[in-house]
Amino acid sequence: MLQDTSAQPASPGNSNADALKQMGFDHLIHNFDALGWIVFVVLVAMSVLSWYFIVANFIRNSLVRSRADKVIQGFWNTASTQEAIRMLEEQPKGEPFSKIALDAASAVAHHQQAAGGRLAESLSRSEFIDRALRQAVARESLRLEGGLTLLATVGSSAPFIGLLGTVWGIYHALIGIAASGSASMDKVAGPVGEALIMTAFGLFTAIPAVLAYNFFMRSNRLTYAQFDEFAHDLHDFFATGARVEGTK
Repeated sequence: MLQDTSAQPASPGNSNADALKQMGFDHLIHNFDALGWIVFVVLVAMSVLSWYFIVANFIRNSLVRSRADKVIQGFWNTASTQEAIRMLEEQPKGEPFSKIALDAASAVAHHQQAAGGRLAESLSRSEFIDRALRQAVARESLRLEGGLTLLATVGSSAPFIGLLGTVWGIYHALIGIAASGSASMDKVAGPVGEALIMTAFGLFTAIPAVLAYNFFMRSNRLTYAQFDEFAHDLHDFFATGARVEGTK
């Protein structure tokens, strides 16, 4: 006599294998609800944007640091101010040290043209150059900070967005237990897997952003110090007509 095998209970091995499949990423993608998709898309967008600004800032900062000494030494080693200005004008558009020096030279030319006028009476040559240099340093410093606000935002908020997905997954697990009256692995594996993956995704998004933010802040502080030192030397040079050597 034949027996009905469909009524046989699943073996523990098969049950554990099914539960393990429910904790995978494929199961997560195919069982998202609206909130799950929102959390997932937001984390993906944050990760893509943060990696874009990490790569872009790393390339830009590397180029600025590699060209800094060449531009500064090139300026001081030229035979005349006119030759130095031509050298600065040949630098790439995004090179900050040449832009600071060109703003100082432009301020000197502007003040000379205004000689005898109200501008020259109101501001001395030194004050006018100092004002131009401060504006140039502030402008170039601000450019170096591009993308850092986004990295700080991603680093601080991505774990909480992942936590929202975690809470939502645990909520689904509790609903599954209440509906079935059983806390077996096959009832909770999917929602718990979703919760853990969301937590991990939030951390994978936040950690690179935090590390990159701290790295670029440290790198920028070194560049700001170079800006200030070069600006002080430029001020002394254009105000007095000769380079004032430091005491270091």
